[in-house]
Amino acid sequence: MAPVDEKPASLCRSEPHDTLEVSLLKYIYSHPSLAQIRGCPSALLALIDEFAAKQAFFISLGPDKAKKLSTLFADEKPKVVVELGTYVGYSAIMFADAMRQAAGGSSTGLRLWSLEADPLIASIAMNFIELAGLSDIVKVVVGPASDSLKRLSAEGKLSSVDLMFIDHIKELYVPDLELSEQLGFLHSGSLVLADNVVHPGAPAYREFVRGSSKYESWGLKCLLFPEDIVDEIEISRVK
Repeated sequence: MAPVDEKPASLCRSEPHDTLEVSLLKYIYSHPSLAQIRGCPSALLALIDEFAAKQAFFISLGPDKAKKLSTLFADEKPKVVVELGTYVGYSAIMFADAMRQAAGGSSTGLRLWSLEADPLIASIAMNFIELAGLSDIVKVVVGPASDSLKRLSAEGKLSSVDLMFIDHIKELYVPDLELSEQLGFLHSGSLVLADNVVHPGAPAYREFVRGSSKYESWGLKCLLFPEDIVDEIEISRVK
């Protein structure tokens, strides 16, 4: 899923950068099944996928990655998740729903911090998260990821992370992971997932985690939606 501060090249046009995301918002809220979507994360994600399939330049996490990550969440049962790059909230909704299911339907003790640089895109994501009935789990934090990580640590809101999902500017993957290490967020057994390491690619990040003695790392092959291009999510477990 492309983050707001790293748009696919096809979105770099003269129109306001948020035109497509606003179109998605209107698409969802004008849909005849809106009443059935409320409080149903899977139905909302299916509609976003439907929109993405019609708009080839709108990149979402998509059903293939969602299915594989849902299985991972079911196995790992993370309680505290941090996401770098909210975009329109697709992954945050999918993750929070999977967290709640893994906890037997309870939201108690679950928290997902989703960090987004763009305030307008963050507001769209918040809207969808509320529509999905997951605002009790997901908290969207607006601002550069590094600033937000430092602030959450300083305010005592975040001290330990079970799973981190990195999906923002590729050049920030390594420095923001290093910052998370310095802040003491990662513990033995923590998972760090980095999206799009093959397409469009994050070779420096993959080299960093695979060359570090702190992690055991491997790639999870998946399809980039809606083009069905082969991509990988790099999964790194803290030793």
